[in-house]
Amino acid sequence: MIRLAIVCPCYNEEAVIEKSAIRLRVLLDQMAHDGKITDDSFVLMVNDGSRDHTWDIIKQLHKTDTRYKGIDLAHNAGHQKAIMAGMMTAIKEADAVVTIDVDLQDDINAIAKMIDAYAEGYDVVYGVKVSRQADPALKRMTAVAFYKLQKALGVETVYNHADFRFMSRRVVEELARYGERNLYLRGIIPLIGFKSTTVDDAISEREAGESKYTLSKMLTLALNGITSFSVKPIYSILTTGLIFVLVSIGIGIYVIASLISGTAEHGWASLMLSIWFTGGIILFAIGIVGLYIGRIYIEVKQRPLYHIREELL
Repeated sequence: MIRLAIVCPCYNEEAVIEKSAIRLRVLLDQMAHDGKITDDSFVLMVNDGSRDHTWDIIKQLHKTDTRYKGIDLAHNAGHQKAIMAGMMTAIKEADAVVTIDVDLQDDINAIAKMIDAYAEGYDVVYGVKVSRQADPALKRMTAVAFYKLQKALGVETVYNHADFRFMSRRVVEELARYGERNLYLRGIIPLIGFKSTTVDDAISEREAGESKYTLSKMLTLALNGITSFSVKPIYSILTTGLIFVLVSIGIGIYVIASLISGTAEHGWASLMLSIWFTGGIILFAIGIVGLYIGRIYIEVKQRPLYHIREELL
């Protein structure tokens, strides 16, 4: 049997956290009864700078049952950093961790299957979404498009996997060696290289509250995933530049031929169109390069990923 830590990042989740805590406690009791985990396995809730009563509820849960543990981050560090903070704290006492969002839209029954896979020799077990009907249509479409874009750009990830996963102690200890500030765990963990497998994860509706993962946060995560693991956008700029050079050579030949033949016409519209189009491409290219420079700027500062204000362990 292993001592398991279930790590749940929380941000303004007062509407759902108590219901989720009850479900997780029942799950721990059942798995302990089945001989999969030890009786002192626990749930670690990471309060990611919530502005509501999330931390107060976590403290109350800890008083009622010490298997509910918590850490309070000093500010809103972000979803990926909150998960990292939880894992680094939990692994000091646990043999393995499972990360899952506190809304429990992921299938918590898959956790037992993850532990079975660990017993078979797998150090990493990914929860892979087999159904996304509970997600809004826009989120489903953008998620699929993003996974395909990542694959096209050469980013190694697990298709239809978010952050619901099992990791053994040695994987988490190896993960701790990665000093990246622009965290994209879905890309980093496959790089570690330990034996891995997947289990099915059927997404369900939220029991209460609304998702805090806004469109802007998803876009930020997507940019982190692409710029942290692929330089293909830079190469695409180079390719586009070469194409424009070839096009300009062709236009130059056409202009010279038109002047020689006397058929050249001065066109304001075509001139303005070419200037605006070329200017737009240049600004777009500068923006992509700027993204990479910004990531480098953040990385070289080596600032801490998070600050823990209070612990309930």
